Amino acid sequence: MKKLFILATALTSASVCYAQNDPAIKVSGYIETYFGYDFNKPTDNTRPGFVYSHNRHNEVNLNLGFIKGSYDNGLVRVNVALMAGTYANANLAAEPGVLKNIYEANAGIKLSPSSNLWLDAGIFPSHIGFESAISKDCWVLTRNISSENTPYYEAGAKLSYGTDDGKLTASLLYLNGWQRITRQYGNGQPAGGLQLTWKPLSSLSLNYSSYLGTEGADSIRVRRLYHNVYSVIQVSSHLGITLGFDYGTQQREKGSNRKNEVFSPVAIAQYRISSKLALAARAEYFHDQNGMLIASSTGHGFNTSGYSVNIDYAPVSNALLRLEGKMYNSKDDIFFRRETLSDRNELITASIAISF
Repeated sequence: MKKLFILATALTSASVCYAQNDPAIKVSGYIETYFGYDFNKPTDNTRPGFVYSHNRHNEVNLNLGFIKGSYDNGLVRVNVALMAGTYANANLAAEPGVLKNIYEANAGIKLSPSSNLWLDAGIFPSHIGFESAISKDCWVLTRNISSENTPYYEAGAKLSYGTDDGKLTASLLYLNGWQRITRQYGNGQPAGGLQLTWKPLSSLSLNYSSYLGTEGADSIRVRRLYHNVYSVIQVSSHLGITLGFDYGTQQREKGSNRKNEVFSPVAIAQYRISSKLALAARAEYFHDQNGMLIASSTGHGFNTSGYSVNIDYAPVSNALLRLEGKMYNSKDDIFFRRETLSDRNELITASIAISF
């Protein structure tokens, strides 16, 4: 942590110094503290293993905090963000050394002077899903199950194009793997991804994202294919609706035609009472019969529904106070509840999020 603090201080000081004279340089940051209470009362104060964000029970903690420096002169661009928090501890546990504290680090070059065509390489937020690690940008405080168990981040290269009117963007990705900065040990195969976003109306956004790669060492590797589709509909100035559906498959054994599958529909509605107050509700279902993404030794596998209600209060434009109640309900007893197992899990989470 001492090295991270020194590096973040140097990044902030240098960026502020240069930003005074160069408008292409910007410094920003984000911090989110939270308190979560899991009514199953886990003895180690850690929420179930499929939860990676806001995953601590009965304690006030830092979910995510980062400082970011960026440079963009229209021809080249750079983003570097260093982070800390329980999100980083849980999500980047497999990454070595200081890579655990990299939220974003990428550089890009514009390939055409007349078109919005870019080549970027480095570490990026994931191209899959509509709920990111930055809770303030999401309609509900905590993430849905599919967002928790698909990549939050990725590393590789990205070729992207956007139309001049901003209605269509397309990205083709070369990746090191499924949520990996360093490639999986023994796996020599790169992965790939595609993202298409279309905004035919200011009130409607449609997105398709996909991933194709392999899991495991080369001698036993199996192919994984994943699709994510969602739409964001702004019904009125007060009401917004997000609808999403994920579907993925993975070979059971190398060379086999038999596949495991996972699918997950999600629906969220947000109602803005005023510029400072908003309500949201989310319903989701996650089906993973054979443990493709979430391991379970029960007869129905991981077969779980989730329901959330959320209230937001924004005293100022860059700060958000949030409170969420959530319940999981599974077909089998998969949740530890004191000394026994239960098919239910309830949680209350509160947070303060500030961006600058």
